[in-house]
Amino acid sequence: MKPEVRGQESGAGSQNSAGVPASEFRPPNSGCADLHLHTHFSDGTFSPEEVVARGCRAGLGTLALTDHDTVEGCPRMAVACATAHLDFITGAELTAEHNELELHILGYFIDPENQKLLRELARCQIVRQDRVREMVARLNELNVPLQAEQVFALANCSSPGRPHVARALVKSGCCASHDEAFERFLKKGRPAWVPKAKMSALEAIELVHQAGGLAVMAHPALNRADHLIPALKDAGLDGLECFHTKHSASARRRYLEFAERFHLLVTGGSDCHGKSKGRPLIGTVKLAYEYVEKLKAEDKRRKSGATVATPALDPRPSTLD
Repeated sequence: MKPEVRGQESGAGSQNSAGVPASEFRPPNSGCADLHLHTHFSDGTFSPEEVVARGCRAGLGTLALTDHDTVEGCPRMAVACATAHLDFITGAELTAEHNELELHILGYFIDPENQKLLRELARCQIVRQDRVREMVARLNELNVPLQAEQVFALANCSSPGRPHVARALVKSGCCASHDEAFERFLKKGRPAWVPKAKMSALEAIELVHQAGGLAVMAHPALNRADHLIPALKDAGLDGLECFHTKHSASARRRYLEFAERFHLLVTGGSDCHGKSKGRPLIGTVKLAYEYVEKLKAEDKRRKSGATVATPALDPRPSTLD
């Protein structure tokens, strides 16, 4: 189930500017967006160009790249989107915590060349790399013959994580599947799980703001931290990701109500990681363009220096299929 696409479908064209076979190309529909996507610059399996091509096939008109703790893929994604005549929003997904609960903060419209942001992301990347080494060390204690260099070579990015360790375990023949690797070794409470040092949610929100962006809580139903939303709003949180592949219909309604109550922006996305978690998810969540327009309006207001209070938002859910 997904939010209904709002907007008019245009007819198929003969031009293929996104690298999609002509027989499969669908011109973008400005009426929908996917604002939560990952590439191989973090733990996705697709290149930025592949993500854009699949976004075209899905009829999307706006894409945001939100790789974990990195903006390295954003320049390529921006070029690919421009070539395919899609709107692009620069983003990142920051791992944070508040009151010992892990939260993910999505930053939208951030400046990918902001020096403080880049310094903090580089620090997060070192933490991720050290965590991989510790996970591998624990696996070695279990007589699993995996080396950290194997994981880093497979990841080939600055922001490696558990999915890369899982893929390395499968590739080396130590596990039959990604799911087995997590179930046996990498899930919280399993023998190779290692906690990750995180910035506070307040620091993440401040970092996004000083980089010129809007801070949104990702997939709140997975965080089980509804009670923190008022305090985070007071600390500057700008929005909630109400539409997500793992949000039930009741969860969507609940977070849309939260957004209305606390005057928070509404976002949504598939959280597609390519083929690492089975069928690619891009296109399974299509955010109505009215929400994208509100995001853009708030970004423009912030960057213009306007001080007029943001009016109460109307986070009505799209009609669900």
